[in-house]
Amino acid sequence: MAARILIVDDEPSILATMAPLLRARGYEVATATTGHAALDAVDRQPPQLVILDLGLPDLDGIEVARRLREGRSIPILVLSARGAEQDKVAALDAGADDYVTKPFGAEELLARIRVALRRTDGAVPSGVIRRGDLTIDVDRRRVTRGSDELRLTPKELELLLFLAQHPGRVYTRPGLLREVWGYDFYGGTRTVDVHIRRLRAKLGPEHEHLIETVRGVGYRATAEA
Repeated sequence: MAARILIVDDEPSILATMAPLLRARGYEVATATTGHAALDAVDRQPPQLVILDLGLPDLDGIEVARRLREGRSIPILVLSARGAEQDKVAALDAGADDYVTKPFGAEELLARIRVALRRTDGAVPSGVIRRGDLTIDVDRRRVTRGSDELRLTPKELELLLFLAQHPGRVYTRPGLLREVWGYDFYGGTRTVDVHIRRLRAKLGPEHEHLIETVRGVGYRATAEA
């Protein structure tokens, strides 16, 4: 079944360009021109990916991303003319998984879409990883702490899975971008730090040590249970 992609943008030229491009590549495409319309569309028929502009006429895209992230794990790819680092960090903090600055190249966008959708392909090795009362169920793509399920974004989950499956090995930020994001991320290595910080906050004080900072190098998952 073709992946369903929701494009949220109020620029007619963007919709007129992107929708045919994605349909030509076999995707099912829906569109929304306001934040409220996007939230309604997701509630009616959840897509496999949301491509979200930040400059919407009713709700700021950051707020839309935050609302989309509440109780959902849909990948969010922000597509915006805002290129400042603080805008990128704010979008990632709100729950976005990727950030593309306008103007963009068609092939770059398609590559990022493929990476965002990769989590649904079932290519992740099976198994259950346990660290104390923290359980990472790869098959079900769930992370629980005791009896409570942690609400992770798709990219947070992929990052945690990758590090937990390679305990003790140190990865640089560019290395994590290649392994987890799957391409050279033009937004810079800051996105790794943002996702690590969010992960540690969700894991809680008793498990934040699972991901260690190796000063001057990068990050690693601790090997001990």
